[in-house]
Amino acid sequence: MTRTTARNGARSSTRTIVLRAIMLTVLALAATFALDPFRNYQLAVVAATFCATAGLTLLVGLTGQLSLGHGVLMAAGGYGYALVAGPAADAGLGGVGRFALGIAGALVLSAVVGGLLGLAGARLRGPYLAGLTLALVIALPAVATQVPGLGKDQGLGVPFEAVPAPLAGVMVVEQWHAWIAIVVAAVAVTPLVVLRSGPAGLRMRATHGDEVAARLAGISPARVKVTAFVASSVSAGLGGAVLAVVAQNVGPGRYSLAFSLLLLVAVVVGGLGSVGGAAVGAALVVLLPWLVDTVVSGAGMPADLEQRLSGNLAVAVFGALLVAVTVAWPGGLAGATAGPRARLARRRRPAPAPVLDPDTDPAQEPTSDPQPLTER
Repeated sequence: MTRTTARNGARSSTRTIVLRAIMLTVLALAATFALDPFRNYQLAVVAATFCATAGLTLLVGLTGQLSLGHGVLMAAGGYGYALVAGPAADAGLGGVGRFALGIAGALVLSAVVGGLLGLAGARLRGPYLAGLTLALVIALPAVATQVPGLGKDQGLGVPFEAVPAPLAGVMVVEQWHAWIAIVVAAVAVTPLVVLRSGPAGLRMRATHGDEVAARLAGISPARVKVTAFVASSVSAGLGGAVLAVVAQNVGPGRYSLAFSLLLLVAVVVGGLGSVGGAAVGAALVVLLPWLVDTVVSGAGMPADLEQRLSGNLAVAVFGALLVAVTVAWPGGLAGATAGPRARLARRRRPAPAPVLDPDTDPAQEPTSDPQPLTER
């Protein structure tokens, strides 16, 4: 009976998560009609980055596996898409079929890379795993240059995804790419939310808390870590595929060490383990450098000073933001909003009904009037 109740509860929770994801996706798609082409382009990049930050916050926040090279997993997705979609385009395949094949290539390559890293993560801990992922992101340019078929420093071209004919009269290509990014982000992140809220999420938290106790409870920490790494890698790979579609190119220069570190800073600022915080962090990664560059360009500085500040000032602002958020809210921006949300939920919750003690039931108590009835 208890298992049946738990299974029904898990199904209800999954149904709620999926319905919420569908509602948010429809709202995001509708919002693209209110944005200009450049804002839609930014929205597409934010959605692609969200795929990576959502996977990273699950990996670090729930299992404690520190990855400093998550950009490599995005690169794996981008290269996987290009290696499949390019030949498909040469063979004359287009439209949804070519896009689906490219996404399949991104899923396979990112899952393979993530599985290998997960197997290493099951044996390595703390700084050793971080050092491995750091070495991978540093070695990415050399690998792309030496491996045949990866396009060297210029990268690989990606087939252009044009607006379908039925929608060509109502939207431009930037909005169509934003639609692609939003739908792919929903497909990538929703399973992570289901995983986080289900039994798999409990096993991840147990492994993070105490591996010995997890083993005594019948949990395999190695299997949990590999599962988390593969899930995180697939989500990041889908984000890399979307970036490849938007930029029509995938190359090692886009997935630098600085970009990978910014992804980690983003999930720390947003709040480790929080998918909503990962969305906020993704928006910061994309919009904050653009905002800083806009302010610098409009400040009327000398050209040489503006050139020195370009890019470097955004990193400094990220560092200052990280310090400020960590000092003010150690749980990130998600932790800052958790308190008000909890208080609001308590206010909305109906007050419990008073419990009467049968020994003090008013119906059983004598009247408080000491005078007998005959004197009234």
